[in-house]
Amino acid sequence: MPARPSGRLKKVGLGLVVLSFILYGGILLVPFLPFSTGVKIAVSSGLAVAGELSFWIGGLILGREIIARYKKYLNPLRWFKRN
Repeated sequence: MPARPSGRLKKVGLGLVVLSFILYGGILLVPFLPFSTGVKIAVSSGLAVAGELSFWIGGLILGREIIARYKKYLNPLRWFKRN
């Protein structure tokens, strides 16, 4: 059995997962930046890679069970179903 993360480590992992959503949301703002197309592509790619890394590192810290629980809440198909 893998050990569960401590309180502080759990907060760091959850913070990384939340940061990944913020980074992905930042991609929506990139087209409105006053830079050239090449710079916008580079910024979008960087945000996507950083968001993905942040999510997976946070997921590794939190563990499979916690990620599955949060993933269940983030699934839009389950938002309006009754138990």
